[in-house]
Amino acid sequence: RQALEEMRALYERNQADVSEAKSGRTDLIFLIRFRHCCLLRNQRCLLAYLYDRLLRIRALRWEYGSVLPNTIQFHMSAEEVEWFNRYKKSLATYMRSVGGEEGLDLTQDIKPPKSLYIEVRCLRDHGEFEIDDGTTILLKKNSQHFLPRWKCEHLIRQGVLEHVLS
Repeated sequence: RQALEEMRALYERNQADVSEAKSGRTDLIFLIRFRHCCLLRNQRCLLAYLYDRLLRIRALRWEYGSVLPNTIQFHMSAEEVEWFNRYKKSLATYMRSVGGEEGLDLTQDIKPPKSLYIEVRCLRDHGEFEIDDGTTILLKKNSQHFLPRWKCEHLIRQGVLEHVLS
């Protein structure tokens, strides 16, 4: 906001000096150019800042999945939340289009797994959790389970489960 206010003030001063320069004051041209360069620099800085935030928001989709924690969403503007939702939908559409009937979840194995099953501990009550073979597991706080890695990786990222290392 401070950068935008500074840009607005520089622009208004330039507008006033341009009208004077048109009437014959050529000594103001260097000052006008200097202010214009300041405006362009501030614009580049703001665009770099916004692009960095965009990359971080995109990384949040890969890290947390399709639902962001409220603590993170609280610090995002409405436009950023809207962009996150559009990116989430676009990624879901792409993942459904690849990999046959069920699609391919690209967010599953961010790091290659060392084993297909892992031991996890439940950090908070989550309720029932169904595995592909139809088995339903009740995820209660402090309970430990031996589950397929790909099935519980999203819950680990969301903080519901933690990987128990032997």
